[in-house]
Amino acid sequence: MHLNFYFLRQLSQALKHKLVGMQVVTAFSQNKAELILGFTREQEELYIRAQLGSHFTSLSFPTAFKRARANTIELLQEMQGQTVEDVVQHQNERSFYLLLSGGYLLLFKMFGNRSNIVLYQHGEALRLFLKKFPSDAELDPLQMDRPLLQNFAAFAAADGNLRKVYPTFGDVPALYLEERGYSQATLVEKWELVQSMLDVLEAPEVYYIIRLKGKLRLSLLPLGEVVYTYPDPLEASNQFTRLYLSETGFKRQYEQAQQQLERKRHVTNTVMEQSEEKLQELRNNRSYSQTADVIMANLTNIPPRASEVELYDFYTDQNRTYTLKQNETPQKFAERLYRKAKNQHMEVRQLEEKVERKLEELIVLEDALQTLAEVENYKQLKVYLREYSHLLGSKQQEQVQIPFRVFESEGFKILVGKSSQNNDELTQRHTYKEDMWLHAKDVSGSHVVVKHQAGKTIPNTVLEKAAQLAAYYSKRKTDSLCPVIYTPKKWVRKPKGAPAGAVVVEREKVLLVKPENPFAKV
Repeated sequence: MHLNFYFLRQLSQALKHKLVGMQVVTAFSQNKAELILGFTREQEELYIRAQLGSHFTSLSFPTAFKRARANTIELLQEMQGQTVEDVVQHQNERSFYLLLSGGYLLLFKMFGNRSNIVLYQHGEALRLFLKKFPSDAELDPLQMDRPLLQNFAAFAAADGNLRKVYPTFGDVPALYLEERGYSQATLVEKWELVQSMLDVLEAPEVYYIIRLKGKLRLSLLPLGEVVYTYPDPLEASNQFTRLYLSETGFKRQYEQAQQQLERKRHVTNTVMEQSEEKLQELRNNRSYSQTADVIMANLTNIPPRASEVELYDFYTDQNRTYTLKQNETPQKFAERLYRKAKNQHMEVRQLEEKVERKLEELIVLEDALQTLAEVENYKQLKVYLREYSHLLGSKQQEQVQIPFRVFESEGFKILVGKSSQNNDELTQRHTYKEDMWLHAKDVSGSHVVVKHQAGKTIPNTVLEKAAQLAAYYSKRKTDSLCPVIYTPKKWVRKPKGAPAGAVVVEREKVLLVKPENPFAKV
């Protein structure tokens, strides 16, 4: 009922007591479909926070509001400096307006997912907050009252049909009446039930936040499970908005983030698998350069203008039939094959880089999903969405910036930080307590992580290769031997205010290894 006429009537009356005489000092937006209006009088402040999204619409009224330093836009500047002279609720309608000095009027049309706010001056629409509803400019806020005949004669003529006589009730009052036996009552009894309920709707003593059919609702009537009660409509609206966003909003945004990440992981994994298949195909195919070598080694054995010839293939130690072009010399044919071999080599290198990049992206996405699984409330989710906004954009990123290199040994992934800032991101965001963490002892260098696999122990051979990488990507790269510390990530912490890459390590062990990249292609 937070957008119900009967609640909005109480809300607009409470606003009238607060706003009349206050001056409009700001109007801005810093989130999609959200408008913040600021009012002041001497030392007193009041804000109207209008959230007009397609999934949720509400009004809340904070007495203080911390504006973001970036990503905000000034709106409705014409009315700034004007004074609120009145707050007027439309009769039997889910809308009200602020009457301002200077001939301005601000309409609040609270029609669910078609809600909007419109600024007028001298009866002309100046600004629509949501431009996707252009027909709202044609509304006349002075002609939006809806007179309804709601006496007993009209009620009897409609045979007690609530929708015909009281279209402003909505579902909560209808359910409230049903619980009191409305359907089985006589016409007179029904009328008495309605009048009794109207006494509450028109002069409620408290405002309820209820849970009805599993959903959180704001109500003027005690129905379903009563969660909270409030004496003031502004406070009730504030708390309902906060609770709804904490509960319902949390679930919706959580699921959206999860779906986006899973979809990107699926796409990334598919591209990586396709690239690996193509790479395997190119590697297994008989090399163009090998064929060219056989042709060049047998030039004297190839008859002029031959279209097919059988030659000894010294790579496979057997004879093989080769198809040639009659109008092309064997030398030209071999030259063309060498060019193809060069292109094939370039394609293989590009595919190898693509597979490596997609593997890195896949690890980032999987880590993001694992972190999301640990989010338990709306406050944590807001922090998460801000930190992972680069992965959750509406448009596919051309290339995700990966803070680490990826190597693989015996099925275990080894991550190596690319810089001191990247070391922080790798250790704090992409490493979990059971992962193994390594670093060259007593010198600066890359953080190295071996990703934990449930039910598996990291083999010593994998640990040694990870230690070699930690030594190789450190200041001890040129030493003959380098000590490398290793410990589960749960024993690694970053002190507050420490410089990038700096950590404190507890319960460490040491490996002595030769600094080298064991995965370097020879």
